[in-house]
Amino acid sequence: MTTTIDCRAILFDMDGTLVDSTAVVERVWARFAERFGLDLADILASSHGRRMEDSIVRFGPEGVDVAAQQKDLSEFEFATTEGVVAVSGAPAFVRSLPPESIALVTSAGRDLAAMRMRSVDVPMPAVLVGAEDVTSGKPHPEPYLRAAAALGADPSDTVVFEDADAGIESGLAAGMRVIVVGDAAGEVARDLPRIRDYAQITATVTDGRITLALVE
Repeated sequence: MTTTIDCRAILFDMDGTLVDSTAVVERVWARFAERFGLDLADILASSHGRRMEDSIVRFGPEGVDVAAQQKDLSEFEFATTEGVVAVSGAPAFVRSLPPESIALVTSAGRDLAAMRMRSVDVPMPAVLVGAEDVTSGKPHPEPYLRAAAALGADPSDTVVFEDADAGIESGLAAGMRVIVVGDAAGEVARDLPRIRDYAQITATVTDGRITLALVE
């Protein structure tokens, strides 16, 4: 079955959506969990798609120095690239889209986002909304609303590609349509269009409009 979706703009999450960085992310949170005697599984179950500082606040002990922990974990994450790969088909799919109609919306910092995208040869959109660009991170709608505004696109005419429950919630709360990438199993992802990777989707551009064709 083929599903078609017409839109003016496309917003991409990064980790898990364009870039598979699971191995690095797990090593980063293992470092944090070991330092404070925390349950790594609990952290990994809910940190995906959220800003690092938000997860440090949530799981760290009372009085934790959030800024210091974020600096340490960010430096460790930035220096660790082994195991980072592009989601299959992502580089070619992003290149098939008009640059003026796409944005990257990530819970990672801007420098880390640039490094990761470059390392897997996925083109970096001109519009980037990173962790330091918002007051409230995903699942709040602010990140996606900021990106749509920067592109001059109405939220209802915008499609979000996301793999994490927090990001899916963010896109839906912003009034956007969401395509799930991968196997997100939360209730929020139920009944949404879904792709395993970008081999299942093509884009046709006509007069500034993007028509997506998903083969499910």
